[in-house]
Amino acid sequence: MDSGNVAWILASAALVCLMIPALALFYGGMVGSRRILNMMMMCFGGASLVAVLWALFGYSMAFGNSVGGLGLVGNVAEYAGLGQLLAEDPTASIPPILFAAFQLFFACVTTALVAGAAAGRMKFGAWMIFAGVWATLVYFPIAHWVFAFSSEDGSVVGGWIANNLGAIDYAGGLAVHMNAGIAALALSLVLGRSHGWPKVDHAKPHSRPLVLVGAGLLWVGWFGFNAGSALSAGQSASVVFLNTAIAASAGLLAWALVERVRNGAATSMGAASGLISALVAITPACGAVSPMGALAIGAIAGAVCSLAIELKFRLGFDDSLDVVGVHLIGGILGTLLIGFFATEDAPNGVSGLFYGGGFELLGIQALATIAVLVYSFVVTWVIAQAIQRTVGLRIEQEDELRGIDIATHSEFAYLTDEDPVDLGAPRK
Repeated sequence: MDSGNVAWILASAALVCLMIPALALFYGGMVGSRRILNMMMMCFGGASLVAVLWALFGYSMAFGNSVGGLGLVGNVAEYAGLGQLLAEDPTASIPPILFAAFQLFFACVTTALVAGAAAGRMKFGAWMIFAGVWATLVYFPIAHWVFAFSSEDGSVVGGWIANNLGAIDYAGGLAVHMNAGIAALALSLVLGRSHGWPKVDHAKPHSRPLVLVGAGLLWVGWFGFNAGSALSAGQSASVVFLNTAIAASAGLLAWALVERVRNGAATSMGAASGLISALVAITPACGAVSPMGALAIGAIAGAVCSLAIELKFRLGFDDSLDVVGVHLIGGILGTLLIGFFATEDAPNGVSGLFYGGGFELLGIQALATIAVLVYSFVVTWVIAQAIQRTVGLRIEQEDELRGIDIATHSEFAYLTDEDPVDLGAPRK
């Protein structure tokens, strides 16, 4: 084994793990002061549950040998419990168990992203049920489609998008961001709007500095997310690292410019959102484009996503923290723009339309996009409806208005002189 590669993937896994508390801070600052603890608990709770499921059967579903050779889902029993990965593989560049740990945090972060659509109005127990079922029925299979590659000798069959279709998703535009974004749309539609939305004061961002800190830490974590997906410490990781930095910067500036032109001021919330939208868009494309291609993708994502977040007001769905406008739209943009900006000089070695590659790659990327969107939306809708009809999704209106932190967790994030010290048991 290459000790340099092992060290890099260990560090990258830790960086992706950092994205969980970073997301909690980012989302937490965007909600009201009586919602922040619940929002952060949804991130930590959902991620922790998914990590346990990953060890039990999730890794096997995502990266086990495809059942029936169909490329739809891995053999759930092949790596159940992960004990099969304890033995060292002398032919591997990095230990398979390290790869399992690295990919574990992808599953955790993806699930936590969906929580942003349900801020302040979903039962915590219902969220935990949703997170576990969603990861099992949606994320694990789609991760198999996109991330599981067949072995060269044909003894291991991977996912159909990665191998049969040949779509490019370097680090998760399809499996992570687009998947989470369309799931957030389905969940928000079933869950319904917050009481008084969109003019309620209790749902307004309470700490813009927390949003900026969270966005900055997410940027740091994203280097592990993208460059770590090279699975080695070499040229590919270096190209991806630079592309990620350039795209993020271009996205921040583009969003700020659009805000300045449209509204007369560039805001901190806009800067943070532009940064994240560009990071989302470059995630699938980071190994397929040049630095100038990354700049273009980041700028396009920052500008388009700044306009896309208004869709929820026009169409009337309460996507509380703009998971749809940023992650769904950004993921679609990044995935499709590969068909235009990909260059064979980049690590993926394929050319798009602007580099003489024709329309074939764009068509492949579009088919993969449609497949993920349809599957994730339909299954998420069914899961949310099933929970709604059994245990229920929404907290009581009174609890929503006075603050879900008190009602669900019996805690305040910030105590004032008017707040009681003893809050009592959480309301059921």
